[in-house]
Amino acid sequence: MTELSAVEVRAQAENLEGIAASASEGVVSSQRLAAVPMLRPGEALEMVPGLIVTQHAGDGKANQYFLRGFNLDHGTDFATYVGGVPVNMPSHAHGQGYTDLNFLIPELVDRISYRKGPYFAEEGDFSSAGTAHIDYFRRLDAGFAQLTLGQNGYARSLLAGSPELAGGNLLYALELFHNDGPWQVDEHYRKLNGVLRYSQGTRHDGWSVTGMAYQGRWTSTDQIAERAIDSGQVDRFGSLDSTTGGKTFRYSLAGEWAQRGAHSQTTANLWWLKSGLDLWSNFQYCLNDQAATGACVSGDQFKQAERRQAVGFSAAQAIFDQWGRFAVENSFGVQGRLDRLSPLGLYATRQRATVSIVREDRLSQRSLSLWAQNEIRWTPWFRTTQGLRGDAYEFTVDSGMSANSGRASDQMVTPKLAFVFGPWQKTEFYLNYGHGFHSNDGRGTTITVDPRDGTTPVDRVKPLVRTKGWEVGLRTELVPGWQSTLALWQLDAASELLFVGDAGTTEAARPSRRYGVEWTNLYVPAGWLAVDADLAWSHARFRDADPAGAYIPGAVTATANLGLTIDRRGPWFSSLRLRYFGPRPLLEDNSVRAKASALTNWRIGYKFDQRTQLALDVYNLFDRKVNDIEYWYDSQLANEAAPTFDRHVHPAEPRSFRLTLTHRF
Repeated sequence: MTELSAVEVRAQAENLEGIAASASEGVVSSQRLAAVPMLRPGEALEMVPGLIVTQHAGDGKANQYFLRGFNLDHGTDFATYVGGVPVNMPSHAHGQGYTDLNFLIPELVDRISYRKGPYFAEEGDFSSAGTAHIDYFRRLDAGFAQLTLGQNGYARSLLAGSPELAGGNLLYALELFHNDGPWQVDEHYRKLNGVLRYSQGTRHDGWSVTGMAYQGRWTSTDQIAERAIDSGQVDRFGSLDSTTGGKTFRYSLAGEWAQRGAHSQTTANLWWLKSGLDLWSNFQYCLNDQAATGACVSGDQFKQAERRQAVGFSAAQAIFDQWGRFAVENSFGVQGRLDRLSPLGLYATRQRATVSIVREDRLSQRSLSLWAQNEIRWTPWFRTTQGLRGDAYEFTVDSGMSANSGRASDQMVTPKLAFVFGPWQKTEFYLNYGHGFHSNDGRGTTITVDPRDGTTPVDRVKPLVRTKGWEVGLRTELVPGWQSTLALWQLDAASELLFVGDAGTTEAARPSRRYGVEWTNLYVPAGWLAVDADLAWSHARFRDADPAGAYIPGAVTATANLGLTIDRRGPWFSSLRLRYFGPRPLLEDNSVRAKASALTNWRIGYKFDQRTQLALDVYNLFDRKVNDIEYWYDSQLANEAAPTFDRHVHPAEPRSFRLTLTHRF
């Protein structure tokens, strides 16, 4: 008889003693992920300690991410991969490093391997704050069918299995999804999502071919000026433009191969991606239209759109050797990527109809990277890792405005170094140092004039921005059943370059410094009970002198993620999670701050037998009226004579219920 896979809280964390190169490196197992109630697929990344996932518009849009004092926007400075395919999109229509995880199927995730900081030679673009490698299962314990129903038109069905075929396993999954959300203008988010993977062997000694396909479309309720809510002009869950929203697609094909020898490990990866996005937004309502026409005729709605094809590869070789009495591991690798975008555009629109073209470009971006790393175990209690990475980038922009066309290139070499002491009494100590970088939007590397008027000069920006950081940490299991890591870190950025997708221009922000401390804990006192607590504090400031102030807008100070999981106590199981999202400045002088929020999600379930279970998820258990996101900028409502600076908010969803029936076969 087929049995349900137990949550098995005992297996919620892997022991990385003697393996990890830093305290902020870890693995989230499928068992731990399966126990967590998630409002959105992207919240799987909240299992990375210190990372917060929110939303400021429709759920079909990429999430907003926060980590280590960064407002990562939609993904800049945090690199994410699913099934060997990068998720971050460089030179994206909406934002650099755009990371849309709405295609993720959490039930298929085998593990999430994460690293934080620029200390790892094999990690490149967007990885200064951290990296997450998400891999799907090669084989499921059993096939399953799942149906979830909830309030506000929520319906999700999932069918998955992995039958044996020709000496391997064929993993398949099909997801159908619809949700209106709590918004007064129904979101009507529709999703069609599928995965097909054939594999033989394991991730260390075998191969796989994975195809993924995702389509989504939605109507969006974007952030709203707080004064419009306070005056009663619009409800907290209302909209100031009922035609904003988007549609997107993503198709990918990836092949992975690995071979383990007696003294070596070889890996290779080849992937292809085709994606597109049409995104209609309106954040300032009538500000630009009123200034241009003297009245609010068309409003300030705009469309960002792109069509992309990308290919990439990676190959790596690790050789395990003995230099005299020292055990040595020498690794080296090569990575490459080519993105072609045609078109890549920004358009003024009214009710999704194009009024004018702000800018429209064709862009090619190429990168090639080489890296090498050496690890030496000098004694049973001391090892070092030293690495070097070289990256070369080239951009070609064919703009609709010839003054903004051109070519640009840049190269960067980044060193890495780690010292590991121990283990003593199941405790290791780490010292890390490294340089990293993130690429800038390719359009900013060739721009010369503002595309809105065609005459105002605009400075070009450097294609690659260097970061530099260090970390001191420890990992311990001194108390049986309690795994804990502690990390004190610092990260400097030469310049926080930002492509302003809403305006079609690039801005170079000031140099910055962030430092902080993270404390991650998992305690399993019994096989049926697990308690976890991830606590993080950071301090973020600009490093130069400026009358505007030194605070970095959006830089969160404190976060916490606390969880309690109960299973294997008869037919009942349960999980409770509290997420704290701390205050953050919205202006450089800290005169306006975003308010802190705390949200609690709860799951309780019952196993009817070894194959069938029912689970109830309750989101925002205490119905807290808090905001998912807050910004401070100027906007102009249709009934206003002049622009007004104000807080703009997107509320967290109110308390909601979802019921999930799962049957395995």
